[in-house]
Amino acid sequence: MQELNSYNQKPSSGQAAKQLVVLLHGYGSNGRDLISLAPYWQSTLPDAVFVSPDAPFPCEMAPEMGYQWFSLANRDPKKMLAGVKTAEPILNAFIDEQLKKYNLDDSKLCLVGFSQGTMTSLYVGPRRANKIAGIQGFSGALIGGDKLGGDDVHKCPINLVHGEADSVVPVQAYYHAKEILEENGFDVTGHTTAGLEHSIDGAGVESATKLFEKIFS
Repeated sequence: MQELNSYNQKPSSGQAAKQLVVLLHGYGSNGRDLISLAPYWQSTLPDAVFVSPDAPFPCEMAPEMGYQWFSLANRDPKKMLAGVKTAEPILNAFIDEQLKKYNLDDSKLCLVGFSQGTMTSLYVGPRRANKIAGIQGFSGALIGGDKLGGDDVHKCPINLVHGEADSVVPVQAYYHAKEILEENGFDVTGHTTAGLEHSIDGAGVESATKLFEKIFS
């Protein structure tokens, strides 16, 4: 199985990790991007280890600069579903490795995604072999939402945040994901932010903090 390069932020407490937060970057970016968020959450999760991997494939638009979880050359839903299914076992193997490394189980795992990283988190997280603690999604969308009713899907808490001025992933994706997830029994929280484009702001960071407090208290 392909190994992923990653960037880590160890627990600020100096103690052994009690939670694992895996951050999944957006299309064309890399693991350095989201690991920069870790310091904002360390006061809430002093015993968490934050791990931000590079996605497994060079970005088709800028292979020398960044990575992708799957291709966006064709945005047909079936093509994107096939793409995220290809990334799924690679990401699961990485997560398993990290959980083993820190002697943790899925109940101590939260996935945090931005854009394509959110799409990947929302697909992979509920389909893990064991239920994870939760998912934080920024500026993303739901792929494979019609397959969420099976017995192999775990209904973990999900918090979604999206900018209303997002021109990359329009805010309608937020409402679609929220509706489908809630229809399938997920506990969905979060908000949209007026004027916010395709990015993460302070209100989004604070919203994620509330999720961490909820799932790890």
